[in-house]
Amino acid sequence: MEIDNLLNIGGGAMNKAMDHLRSELMKIRAGKATPALLDGIKVEYYGNPTPLNQVANVSVADSKTLSIQPWEKTMLAVIEQAIFQANLGLTPMNDGENIRISIPALTEERRKVLVKQAKAAGEEAKISLRNDRQKLMNVIKKEVKDGYPEDQGKKLEAQVQKMTNDFGSKVDEIVTSKEKEIMTV
Repeated sequence: MEIDNLLNIGGGAMNKAMDHLRSELMKIRAGKATPALLDGIKVEYYGNPTPLNQVANVSVADSKTLSIQPWEKTMLAVIEQAIFQANLGLTPMNDGENIRISIPALTEERRKVLVKQAKAAGEEAKISLRNDRQKLMNVIKKEVKDGYPEDQGKKLEAQVQKMTNDFGSKVDEIVTSKEKEIMTV
């Protein structure tokens, strides 16, 4: 790893942590129907676990209803079973052509549980950021030991710390925004 590209490499790794956080928060439902709720679901398709959106059209029928239209009718039962197994608290209804999922209104208790999930996802992102920072700091220390100027190394360490703090603030903003979305009735 070249020391000159260190901040770019670290920024890329930290951006990946942010992208992962956003995708995890999309899976936490805030009472509205969104196809992202079903993103993590895989169905058995000719012996292979396949993402749901590759075997069916997932769309929003209205603000409280998701509609799943499989490309093959034989997939209806398989999709229904996969949704039950995903344990999302959603009940699929199969009408022989499509699967409809009504998104139930969230209770206050359920909202609090979802906020805890959002905070946990935010904490995971921060842990990932700290791990990335640690890797970068170790590279800088090794380079300084191998002859890289110490004052330049200290400047790089300060830049890495500032970058980590900035990303940490973004995580807080994203989680706070999701909290407001969840708690809004």
